[in-house]
Amino acid sequence: MELNILHLYPEMMSLYGEYANLKVLRRHLEKLGVTANLQGVPCGETPDFDGVDMVYMGAGTERSQKAALSWLAPHRDALEAAVKGGALVLFTGNAMETLGASVTDASGKTWQGLGLADFTTVETDRRTPEDAVAKSALWDAPAVGFMNKCSTTSGVKTPLFQELSLGFGNEKERGPEGYVEGNVFATHLTGPVLVKNPAFLNLILQRLYERKGWEVPGEWPVLPHEQEAYDVTLRELQAR
Repeated sequence: MELNILHLYPEMMSLYGEYANLKVLRRHLEKLGVTANLQGVPCGETPDFDGVDMVYMGAGTERSQKAALSWLAPHRDALEAAVKGGALVLFTGNAMETLGASVTDASGKTWQGLGLADFTTVETDRRTPEDAVAKSALWDAPAVGFMNKCSTTSGVKTPLFQELSLGFGNEKERGPEGYVEGNVFATHLTGPVLVKNPAFLNLILQRLYERKGWEVPGEWPVLPHEQEAYDVTLRELQAR
């Protein structure tokens, strides 16, 4: 069994150790006997979405985000075709903002987004670095993570997280956060988010198995200390 995973611009879009999302995913797939073929797309080069099962892009600085958007924009039709073909997409940190209709930077310049969703993002002069605890309807356990954003995202009709008990949502403190539509997942939560949240990781694994038509295991593998680390983090954040 094999999966093809595309990692967009890892040199510039991997703040907060975001590359580890794919490292932990790959380790779990290996435990399941699945070979994960991971291909990084260097900055400015053309991504090949043919035969891809998953597309990932992590967080970057505001400047890096605009560069990544300019590199990816000419290939948005190919990305959309991959999504319509069932490929899973996970964008974390401010990579999420590129999926929408536009991003307006702090100077007032508007950048056209990839248009895979209708939401719009506006950068502000307020930076929000804080921990987060979020609740999604897609899995049972609360999600934990960190966000460092200076933007608000408006018009998300299908948020990944319905509410935050701690942290800044798309538009307001403790409001809904992220975006999900089919197999497209996006969130400002970093940490990295799949490393910190075994339940979210298992959902991604399940969706990948379903995409390939493989039988879903009765139990997902658990790496040493990952559940304990999640439990400690959740307990400490909920105590605030």
